[in-house]
Amino acid sequence: MRPVMDNHPKAVTTLVILHFLLGVGATVSAIALIVAPDGHLIQLPLNLLAEAPFTDFLFPGILLFVFIGVYPLVVAFSIWRQPAWSLPHRINPFRSFHWSWTASLAAGVILMVWIIVQIQWVPLGFLHVFYLIWAMVILGIGFLPSIRHYFTLPLRDM
Repeated sequence: MRPVMDNHPKAVTTLVILHFLLGVGATVSAIALIVAPDGHLIQLPLNLLAEAPFTDFLFPGILLFVFIGVYPLVVAFSIWRQPAWSLPHRINPFRSFHWSWTASLAAGVILMVWIIVQIQWVPLGFLHVFYLIWAMVILGIGFLPSIRHYFTLPLRDM
C-alpha cells in the first residue's frame, strides 16, 4: 500500500474526490430510498416510476446503494492507497495497471449505464445530464497519460 502522505498527482486527487463525492451522495440518497421507499424523504414522487418495472424505490435504492454509493467509496480508497488486495488483482483484465485504475473506469461506466437505464423510465432531467458528464469526466481523467503512468505496475507485479 502507498503511504497516506504520498504526493499524488492532481489528477489522482481529482479522481478520488469525484468518486468520494459520488459515493457519499448516492449512499445518502439510497439510504433515504431504502428507509422510505415511497420517496418522500428526498421528495421523489412515486409517479416517476409510472413507466418503470418497480412499484416503489426500494429495489432501485438498494442498487443505488451498492453500485453508485459503496462501490465508488471503495474505489476512492483504493485509488488513494492502492492496497494489494488479491481478489481485485486476480480479476483485473489490465494486468499492467493497478486494479484500482480498472475499478475507477468501471465505476464511470456503471454510472453511465445507471443513468442511461434510468432515463428509459424517468423523464430526462438536469441531474441525468449532470451525472452523465460526471461519468465522462471520470473516464476522461482515467485515460490521461499521467494517470495511466501513475497506475502502471512495476514489471515484477504483472
